[in-house]
Amino acid sequence: MAFDTAHQPAPPQPPHGVVFFDRHELNQLLSLYGRMVAAGHWRDYAIDGLKDAAVFSVFRRSSETPLYRIEKRPALARRQGAWMVSAHGGVILKRGHELAQVLRVFDRTRFAVVE
Repeated sequence: MAFDTAHQPAPPQPPHGVVFFDRHELNQLLSLYGRMVAAGHWRDYAIDGLKDAAVFSVFRRSSETPLYRIEKRPALARRQGAWMVSAHGGVILKRGHELAQVLRVFDRTRFAVVE
């Protein structure tokens, strides 16, 4: 039995110019996400591949706006660094050239109210 490969459509390709995370970066992001879910801080995430940036957003609930956005912007790689973590109001918490360095912002102890 022979297979005719001439009539099979090619698998869909991502559009040209779309920025996305590579496998190692996704592994780091999903590892952090797993730790935060286990701690009860995060419950949902979204991944967006845009023309100029790749965005990993995390949510407490899926119906809310993101608590944090982890962005990869290759155009800023030589200046401020390709990576950025921003909080709910758009406040930039950390910028850097390496993802591991930027993700350290989540390793710090959480702020607590002091009486």
